[in-house]
Amino acid sequence: MALNYVWILFFVIGLVIALIKLIIFQDYEIFKKMVEGIFDASKSSVMDIALPLTGVMVFFMGLMNIGEKAGAINFLARLLNPFMKRLFPGVPDKHPAMGQMVMNFSANMLGLDNAATPFGLKAMESLQTLNPQKETASNAQIMFLVLHTSGLTLIPLSIIAYRAGAGSVNPTSVFVPLMLATSVATVASILITGIYQRLKFDRILIAWLGTIVTAIFLFAWFIQQLPSQKDIPVPTLLTKETFSNVLGNIILFLIICTFIIGGHIKKVNVFDAFIEGAKQGWEVILKVIPYLVGMLVGIRVFRESGALEAIISGITWCFTAVGASGEFVPALPVAIMRPFSGGGARGLMLDIFKTHGPDSFIGQLASTFQGSADTTFYIIALYFGSVGIKKVRYAIWAGMLADLIGVIAAIGIAYIFFK
Repeated sequence: MALNYVWILFFVIGLVIALIKLIIFQDYEIFKKMVEGIFDASKSSVMDIALPLTGVMVFFMGLMNIGEKAGAINFLARLLNPFMKRLFPGVPDKHPAMGQMVMNFSANMLGLDNAATPFGLKAMESLQTLNPQKETASNAQIMFLVLHTSGLTLIPLSIIAYRAGAGSVNPTSVFVPLMLATSVATVASILITGIYQRLKFDRILIAWLGTIVTAIFLFAWFIQQLPSQKDIPVPTLLTKETFSNVLGNIILFLIICTFIIGGHIKKVNVFDAFIEGAKQGWEVILKVIPYLVGMLVGIRVFRESGALEAIISGITWCFTAVGASGEFVPALPVAIMRPFSGGGARGLMLDIFKTHGPDSFIGQLASTFQGSADTTFYIIALYFGSVGIKKVRYAIWAGMLADLIGVIAAIGIAYIFFK
């Protein structure tokens, strides 16, 4: 019922604040602005999000079907089974959902959001087949979703591109800080959800977590050693920008080719398998559209009414009032907006770039905030909506708490790297 109450509050709080603006401040445009926002969000939910996602969804759902028939998904499940079965004890060993979740996490880490979504929706669908209460989120589904909302990203291509577009002289300066902040948020999400679910944190799970964190830190160290392309007159692979761009895309294309070639070797009718899986992509889109429209319209009303702006201003004032260092405060709106709206947070980040500059402390911290978490409410609506989950249990607060820890970590890391 948590999502139900959150959605109602979006509209009720929006109404109350709009009435205050109308009656006390004589803002005669506020209700017009909110109604226009409802129509615009309703349209953009379908035209700008669902429909553009359709083609990607169809292709990658088809690819996943090839991978399943060729045994690639089961291979991934077997490979990481010692780790995954401890995070997801309710999922049988070597279940296809294990491999699908690994594909989702891998695409996210490589900064390939468009590919990550179809993999994730397919994983959620597989987890739903194991769920005895079809309208209530299972522990495994919540663990998967909270891990996803922590936004673990090793190659933040979009953030680097926005910084370069804003005229940054060192657009990759946030590469390592962002990687470290998302790692903290991801580990926090495992601990928060794992403690609530009473997972057994045995030596094997701790060893796996330690190995993964160590690998991330080593990768961060390697990236930190690479020069920036702006310092080298001739384009070369071993620069932060070029290496990041090439690595993510080449890995994705290799996965695509591996699935197709592997399917052929395993005597799978590759194209028929692709078509069979691709049909499921359209069915998933039809399921999620109502959830997307409902959640994004609610968030838009909340924003247009000024409620979100009031929350941001209130939190900012609280930090200033208690004498906290005001240096990081101007970047906080990006962190607060991020769980509600990726586009809204991006707009705030770009505004900070214009006001303070992308290479200022505030600009770099805002960049770290933008990449250190994900759009929690959008993901909940999309993933749970795709399988008809109505009772999300503790998924919202667990995801938001992990986001908060990621924000705190981002602030500390920014002071270490940028001050």
